[in-house]
Amino acid sequence: MARMHIHVGVDDIQKNVNFYTTLFGVAPDQHENDYAKWMLDDPKVNFAISARARQHGVDHLGIQVETESELEQLRTRLEAANIEQWHEGKVQCCYAASDKSWAQDPNGVAWEAFTSMARVATYYGDDAPTQVPEQCATLTESP
Repeated sequence: MARMHIHVGVDDIQKNVNFYTTLFGVAPDQHENDYAKWMLDDPKVNFAISARARQHGVDHLGIQVETESELEQLRTRLEAANIEQWHEGKVQCCYAASDKSWAQDPNGVAWEAFTSMARVATYYGDDAPTQVPEQCATLTESP
């Protein structure tokens, strides 16, 4: 089953956690000092905010699937839409170990197609980089 993903860049995590907790009527499923995520069932969405985005507002959209076979089906649909995509493979980002691909719609909106396998301890996994790695950077052009 697929779940819509929306990632919003914010300047103040706690202020935004308070707002979205009130809006959604539930606390985030995950809350860190620079990141929060709600895995909502109504509406079915993975809604995340972070203080790490390059700009405030909608950073990227995505579709999260549960299995590798669903991810392959999603990648096939992106190929059929004649949209350039690039595969990152297995990466650690946003407190999760995931398998990811990216695409941009005709207007340049970044779309993430992914499945998450496990939660990790830090935003970039165990080896926090000194600079933002490509897999977590907002996409303005394909690599």
